[in-house]
Amino acid sequence: MACFVYVLASERNGKPRTYVGWTTDLDRRLTQHNNGTGAKFTRGGTWVMIYAEKYETRNEAMSREWYLKRDRKMRKILMS
Repeated sequence: MACFVYVLASERNGKPRTYVGWTTDLDRRLTQHNNGTGAKFTRGGTWVMIYAEKYETRNEAMSREWYLKRDRKMRKILMS
């Protein structure tokens, strides 16, 4: 089963925000975030997917998610 790592973007109080996660279904997960049933951090905002990567295993996706969550410089570049 393919897994995906994704980066979402939104704005709150005029400040850009990003969120990094992983899933097996990108469309379903984005809908969950925008409906307020995704991660607590993403509730109350409108999110747009700005980046996604595909992996063969859950472990690969989770490892990459861990790395991207700590790479603020890359997320800032994606926002521009």
